[in-house]
Amino acid sequence: MARIVQNRVMDVDAPLALLGGLSPAAFMRRHWQRRSLLVRQAWPGVAPPLPRAALMALAAREDVESRLVQREGEGWRVRRGPLPRRALPPLASPGWTLLVQGLDLHVPAAHAMLSRFRFVPDARLDDLMVSWASPGGGVGPHLDSYDVFLLQVSGRRRWRIGPTRSAADERLIEGAPLKLLADFRPTQSWLLEPGDLLYLPPRWGHDGVAEGGDCMTCSIGFRAPAADELASDLLQRLADEAADDARDAARAALYRDAGQPAVAQPAAIPAGLLDFARRALERRLADPRALPRVLGESLSEPKPDVWFEQREPAAWPAGCGAVLDRRTRMLHDAQHVFVNGQAFRAGGRDARLMRELADRRRLAARSLQALSDAARALIDDWRAAGWLHAAPDEDPA
Repeated sequence: MARIVQNRVMDVDAPLALLGGLSPAAFMRRHWQRRSLLVRQAWPGVAPPLPRAALMALAAREDVESRLVQREGEGWRVRRGPLPRRALPPLASPGWTLLVQGLDLHVPAAHAMLSRFRFVPDARLDDLMVSWASPGGGVGPHLDSYDVFLLQVSGRRRWRIGPTRSAADERLIEGAPLKLLADFRPTQSWLLEPGDLLYLPPRWGHDGVAEGGDCMTCSIGFRAPAADELASDLLQRLADEAADDARDAARAALYRDAGQPAVAQPAAIPAGLLDFARRALERRLADPRALPRVLGESLSEPKPDVWFEQREPAAWPAGCGAVLDRRTRMLHDAQHVFVNGQAFRAGGRDARLMRELADRRRLAARSLQALSDAARALIDDWRAAGWLHAAPDEDPA
């Protein structure tokens, strides 16, 4: 059984070895979405979150996103998982890479590694991907639309990087199975050893090639919602809420047009109907709680391939607190807590303790006992759903 360590709140103004002695506050101010940062021995003695054989076994599973990328002369070949071991080339064969996405959802050590980067809001933190490469393996020069930390955990990889400054810089090779830059012009080159960390802002071109075998790199990626996609999702959630409200109401607000005259152009949309639609939309957005609520639901929604192991309700073990499952996404705002796409109103002491659970991803037994009966019932429901687990408290070392 996991044990709860009384988690300390991060001091964002304290120097952090992971960031080369910069404080998280200084890093976010100077580098985040602005310029790259290379930190030698950011994580001394770092170990891969799982052995190579275990990584390859994960790549063979249906519920794990994986890809095999191979360099073939001047071209590339990509195969998507599941990838049984027989589908992978021999380890010593040069020029191939295995990518396994969302490792933090399946491997506790990967989840713990990802948690080291929680000086960035959880609403932006996405997942940890592992890239294993044979000699000369890589995925070619490309760019990402989001920030990324590249942590070398075994072997060596040479990175060439450079910012893109125009649409011409971002032009892609036509017909390639990967989104490869057609005219990549790196401005810097570094060889990363285990423990080294490279941060790149969005839209920076980069090309990493393994030097020697058994090269493993962990990529910490971030969510960057597109404006149109986010707006579409939020409007759909508001529409779903409106439909639920209408079903619950004794009389729904239906369009009425008692003054509608006869028309000679029947295909024309009546101006009154347009006004009715505008007022309906404005009414949904006029509620100051509506947008924050559906935004929190959207941002806390797990990925489609995430599932939880439900269990029969059981008595809470004595002396145990609660720890969130590594797959659970929990956020909060001034009026709500959000768990896996659901919104809950909270106030007073319950709100403070629920926010503590979200921020620290754990709640001590003493704090758990201080919750109201209604909040404890929620905790019990979340435990039955597999969203969190009971875990004994442990004094900090």
